Amino acid sequence: MRQIFLVTSIFLILASCGSNGGDKKARLEKLKKEHDQLAEEILKLEKELAPANAVSSTGVTVDVITKKTFEHYIEVQGRIDGNENISVNPRNQGGTVLRILVHEGDAVTKGQVLAELDADVLKQQLTDLKNKLAFVTDLYNRQKTLWDQKIGSEVQYLKAKNDMESVQNGISTLEEQIQMSVITSPINGTVEDIPIKVGQLASPASPIPAFRIVNFSKAKALADVGEAYSAKVSTGDVVKIFLPDLNRELVEKITFSSKYINPTNRTFLVEAALSGSDIHYRANMIAVLKIKDYTNPSAIAIPQNYIQNSRDEGQFVFIASEENGKKTALKRTITPFVSYNGLTEVVSGLNEGDKIITAGYKDLYNGQPIDY
Repeated sequence: MRQIFLVTSIFLILASCGSNGGDKKARLEKLKKEHDQLAEEILKLEKELAPANAVSSTGVTVDVITKKTFEHYIEVQGRIDGNENISVNPRNQGGTVLRILVHEGDAVTKGQVLAELDADVLKQQLTDLKNKLAFVTDLYNRQKTLWDQKIGSEVQYLKAKNDMESVQNGISTLEEQIQMSVITSPINGTVEDIPIKVGQLASPASPIPAFRIVNFSKAKALADVGEAYSAKVSTGDVVKIFLPDLNRELVEKITFSSKYINPTNRTFLVEAALSGSDIHYRANMIAVLKIKDYTNPSAIAIPQNYIQNSRDEGQFVFIASEENGKKTALKRTITPFVSYNGLTEVVSGLNEGDKIITAGYKDLYNGQPIDY
């Protein structure tokens, strides 16, 4: 009977507003404001016209509010990288690539030769210097013999000695340059990329590396975090790292939080060392970093969908009240704080032990009889 009366009242109001014209949105807002007032008047009339036990109740589901730990996380998408991810180029000596001695995916050790560069010119120069060394050494030995016998001048002896040492130094320099005509691995790791090809010119100044070597014995997760969180994220914070490709989640700590803000995208870099030796990490694998920036060990947190909004009263929920054996729904205005993963922490309006209505709350009004 109550519902029929309510529908009829709303219909009459709509009809009267429609006859006078006006903006439909304005009429809708007016009806929303009058809805609660009509509901309360209906409840009052029902109680006056019928015994208390004759008023029909609405079935709902309730849950007792308890305090529990509430955590909030900042979620950013990052990537996986090796603890050592090295770009390898020739050392101080460029040249044409003659041979590439490894393949992508090969495991290499520190100092292992990866490629050989053309060093024929240097080798020819080395041969010439070695021949010259034999000549100047013979001259030096002859001059030294004479000088030991006090024959000749000291200047002639010192000049012969200097010529021999100069050639020896030139040979040492060329041998070092020839050694640098090979590209070696600076670390133990795996060959991840070989951009160069045989016949191309490899240079120490090239922006494109000749090889990329990655060591995944220790992996890390990296992510760029927005500048707005710079005061909330620091080294040592707990971070959950979810690897969607592997459907695995790890709980680690931030090992590095950069103090530099990238002026291009207004972000700063964070890193977290990864455990889990059984996981086969790959370079640039997607990782979702969930950085904990807030925790309350004794919070009242409820599902977000329990919270309703009123333009006049703000946000509210319904709780179940029982007095003298009568169960009614009471509207309770609340103050929410932060939300995460479907839960919202409520800082005022609810108390531990309150019975919050979790099902059937959408069509309730303040003071409505309920049953649970």
